[in-house]
Amino acid sequence: MSETPIRLLIVDDHPIVRDGLRGAFAGTAEFEVVGEARDGGEAVTRAVALRPDVVLMDLRMPGADGVEAIRRLQQEAPEIRILVLTTFDTDSDVLPAIEAGATGYLLKDAPVDDLLRAVRAAAKGEAVLAPTVAGRLMGKVREPAHGLLSQRELQVLKLIVDGATNREAAAKLYISEASIKTHLLHIYEKLGVRDRAAAVGEAFRRGLVS
Repeated sequence: MSETPIRLLIVDDHPIVRDGLRGAFAGTAEFEVVGEARDGGEAVTRAVALRPDVVLMDLRMPGADGVEAIRRLQQEAPEIRILVLTTFDTDSDVLPAIEAGATGYLLKDAPVDDLLRAVRAAAKGEAVLAPTVAGRLMGKVREPAHGLLSQRELQVLKLIVDGATNREAAAKLYISEASIKTHLLHIYEKLGVRDRAAAVGEAFRRGLVS
């Protein structure tokens, strides 16, 4: 155990979650919670002022979200380690957070002992990933871009890139608009994006369309 406690900043928009996390670290002198923040903007301001060793960062918050806060902290205080602690493990959450500079990614249902170990590792600059998150990242590395999408999803994506509306795409493929919406949700998930415009950009970036 280090003589100097690991200094923590807790970032979450739910007070009850912040209280619970503070309580998880209260039972040992190994950790010191130096502050809290309720959104990404406040997280950056407080982290720059307090200089914690590790920031426990939620992702989906009102105003500036966690990913935006991670990017800003990488620019303003790159020495601070950021451990994402969230409920979500979809590609559209995991990949942007890791790319923005998060040291680790843990889910809120993790046992307290796992959380404490993750904070210790993050403080040393070691990567910490929840098992499901690690599996997703490995899948991204191993799977070729074209193999991510089914044949039907590629057809839908190409029509969307060409500017077709959901109704037009449904008519061309002889399926319902509801089916188009379902395919689009799967496409967003697999490409790690959240909307139509981002899917089009990612399709060109990955060479899925020309």
